[in-house]
Amino acid sequence: MSLERIDRVAVLGAGNMGHGITEVTALAGYDVTMRDIKDEFVEDGYESIEWSLQKLEDKEMIDESADEVLSRIETTTDLETAVADADLVIEAAPEDLDLKHDIFTDLEEYTSGDTLLATNTSSLPISDIAAAVDSAERVLGLHFFNPPVKMDLVEVIYGEDTSDEAAEAGYEWVESIGKTPIYVRKDVRGFVVNTIVGPFGGEPAFMVSNDEATIREADATMAHERGYPMGPFELGDLTGIDVGYHVRKEGDSPIPPITEAKVEAGDLGQKTGKGFYDYEDGDGADYEPEDAGDFDWLRVEARMINRAAFLVGEDVATPEEVDTGVQLGLGFPEGICRRGDKIGLDTVLEKLETLHEETGADRFEPHPYLEQLVEEGKTGEDAGAGFYDYADDELGPYHDLNYELEDGVLQVELDRPSRMNALSEDLLSEIDDLFSSVDTDEVRVATIEGSGDRAFSAGADISGFADANPTDLMDVSPGFETVNDFPRPVLAKIDGFCLGGGLELALACDLRIATERSSFGAPEIGLGLIPGGGGTQRLTRILGETRAKELVFRGNHIDADRAADWGLINRSVEREDFDDTVAAFLEDLRSGPPIGLKVAKKVMNEGQDASLDAALAMESQGFGLLSSTDDVLEGTAAFAEDREPEFEGK
Repeated sequence: MSLERIDRVAVLGAGNMGHGITEVTALAGYDVTMRDIKDEFVEDGYESIEWSLQKLEDKEMIDESADEVLSRIETTTDLETAVADADLVIEAAPEDLDLKHDIFTDLEEYTSGDTLLATNTSSLPISDIAAAVDSAERVLGLHFFNPPVKMDLVEVIYGEDTSDEAAEAGYEWVESIGKTPIYVRKDVRGFVVNTIVGPFGGEPAFMVSNDEATIREADATMAHERGYPMGPFELGDLTGIDVGYHVRKEGDSPIPPITEAKVEAGDLGQKTGKGFYDYEDGDGADYEPEDAGDFDWLRVEARMINRAAFLVGEDVATPEEVDTGVQLGLGFPEGICRRGDKIGLDTVLEKLETLHEETGADRFEPHPYLEQLVEEGKTGEDAGAGFYDYADDELGPYHDLNYELEDGVLQVELDRPSRMNALSEDLLSEIDDLFSSVDTDEVRVATIEGSGDRAFSAGADISGFADANPTDLMDVSPGFETVNDFPRPVLAKIDGFCLGGGLELALACDLRIATERSSFGAPEIGLGLIPGGGGTQRLTRILGETRAKELVFRGNHIDADRAADWGLINRSVEREDFDDTVAAFLEDLRSGPPIGLKVAKKVMNEGQDASLDAALAMESQGFGLLSSTDDVLEGTAAFAEDREPEFEGK
């Protein structure tokens, strides 16, 4: 059982999850059959795929036509026909154990023993579903998140009998369709993501039920002060209050009184027009930053961190997998293990112990792994170790960016895909630290790109402005200036949105290459702001006053072709040519004379702010300085000998 043997996929179910999984499978080049029990279900699912693919084609987000992708999709209502030649079957039927047992009983009869059998369940144990077959070793969970086309995460879940071979094949297949898998090595209720999100919604509900907080205080604090994409009550209204209620009830977990009351009244959230907020006669989730008050956010985060300790301590998942899960699956601003290390695990433990002593509630009982870490002095970043080990990091530790230095190329990746790589204060600080600390003698050229497939960076993370003192925002972030002043060429690799602060970061780079689907803009004026990372000045110097003012004053986006015509970027290329174009630039820069490039960058950057006479003087001084270097001797010798020079930076 291996990825090489997966050519044809069958998806059982044409609802939101089923047709979404079918679409991403076909987009990845696989032949796929989508099956449901009625023709109208199949037709509705197929039409949804057609609509989605056409949108992706119109936005140039796919490299082939919608019709080409659709040609790989077949539909049927007959189960045996759907799975007859399938190498992988993904069940996406309603969350009914008896129904799933019926399906998997038939699958054992209709498929070969080598066929990988997966379930997309989000709430039922994999082991319970696998009990319907004799070959449980080939059954695993592949838990996609809704909508599958947009959500990057897939949990790869072991049942009690799932073989490593089956789990590894599933993991590799998820990677092959362009998604990010994480292993869930034990069949725990809630898997990874829902294990963490439970306290996020549950604890504030207990606090409101006990008159210790208000709904708006909780949502405003968690969204505006702690940086979560939305408050816990707003999230409950979005997903359906009854969903969390039934998960707790099935897991025999205590249910907050306010949650129970809403379900009994039929006020289930947006889908019923009323939940924690009123969406019919009211303004919905209308909380503001000033609503935060004194809400006890540590109580909520301590419980989430404690659940992370459970997952790590019980060998369900690694800290990296937990953090990847909550960032990609929930849009958390950073991993919950990283946040725990930042707060201090001793602080977290003390909070839990106090609450457990005061209330006697089991949900506050610290997990032994959390206690062990604190006892060993592994309390987080300040101690050099916590969930993560920081002592061995040559640079960093970095939470929101990745870097690799190889063959003279420093490759930097902004790693906030769930926020479209929005530039938070922490991320800009990490950019500043990396470019300030790296050994430039080892670097010939640097690149900056965004993770995910949607954005280089869609702007600044404005949630970080809520509590900032206006005077603190008046200085340009050192991150932009450090990149601008870095003594080696820096190239921005832009694929997708490059807006606001993201555009300002790209402007701080020396060169910019973009895919044709990319878009550029300075939309800050729509918030009543202006670019604050050097955008007004660098745009004017690069584009001239007229075009710079058009971008800033109107706040509109321009496409990559126009950006290239205006001189905002060096190249606009098709996505299929992007890597080759970047590679050609990097080869020239990597093999160029380090000292010469350093001096050229310095003279050109500083010359913009000087008079022409002063700038020419700087150029002349730079020329004279370089004339005595070994690199110049090598360059002239290579020219005379008709060979490629080998510069050493001396």
